[in-house]
Amino acid sequence: MKIFISGAAGFIGFHLTNLLANQGHEILGFDNINDYYDINLKYSRLAQLGIEKEHISEKVVIKSKTFSNLQFIKADLQDKSLIMKCFADFKPDIVCNLAAQAGVRYSFENPYTYIESNVLGFLTILEACRAFPVQHLLYASSSSVYGLNKNIPFSVNDKNDSPISLYAATKKSNELMAHTYSYLFNIPSTGLRFFTVYGPWGRPDMALFKFTKSILAHSPIEVYNQGNMFRDFTYIDDIVHAIVKLIPQVPVEQNQPWTTAPFRILNIGNGSPVNLMDFVHAIEQELGIEAIINYLPLQPGDVVSTHADTSQLYELIGFKPQTSIKEGIHQFITWYKQHYKQ
Repeated sequence: MKIFISGAAGFIGFHLTNLLANQGHEILGFDNINDYYDINLKYSRLAQLGIEKEHISEKVVIKSKTFSNLQFIKADLQDKSLIMKCFADFKPDIVCNLAAQAGVRYSFENPYTYIESNVLGFLTILEACRAFPVQHLLYASSSSVYGLNKNIPFSVNDKNDSPISLYAATKKSNELMAHTYSYLFNIPSTGLRFFTVYGPWGRPDMALFKFTKSILAHSPIEVYNQGNMFRDFTYIDDIVHAIVKLIPQVPVEQNQPWTTAPFRILNIGNGSPVNLMDFVHAIEQELGIEAIINYLPLQPGDVVSTHADTSQLYELIGFKPQTSIKEGIHQFITWYKQHYKQ
């Protein structure tokens, strides 16, 4: 199949691109390589895919030196004419939209960036899928859409119209926009609510990366809500294997009380929340170093607990996470020490 992947230099996008390229699919990767976090990490991910930094030019499609079936282009998702040209030339069967401005706290200082990337950028993808019909659009949503929802575990059937960050609001808007286009233009779409993804090549703004870096440097780590937090940590390999299994599971028109559109939303999580302090202790154990902890109050935009109900995902693809927290942390720290020569 021909698969267009936005956010190909990002954490999930890189791993998905690597897996699908190894499976022989024809891939066009797309990313603007923004500086929300260290761009050298993004270029290092691309180098793993055979896309060398010195060969990357703005708005120019280049070929991978590792995969004959992989091409890449650096550009902004909001560039309507370029996206349309990419779809016209490449003619994708499948679209995986994983590009987004990530981060909850960053949205407090940079709100317009979230609208431009997450809303206008996604609209460009939807319009391209409308102009050049695809078999299946899969896109990244987030567990953050559950906001102030009190039901545990979080079910896709729960009411979730009370986001507590602009990031979450943009992700919820993506789901609403996708449903509209699925209904009006018969674009089969699947929204993926990811739950705290972690693993090798992960984002530097995420807890595991920050904690590992600080503990190795014998610097304090910041633990919010006095450590009374739970997260449904989900290992990256489990995430991307689930996405790959979902690609052929194309939604069809349905006869639901609330919609007839070829549209679905799914949670992708471990389904087993971990106490944040247990997470910290597992990192300490793997590193053999005791953390210096600075306990802080709950931050604006944060929730105390996340817990995915993945029953619908299991019914659809038989999804069961394979990676324990201990093993996942081991894999990340092994990569971190090797990559940063610790």
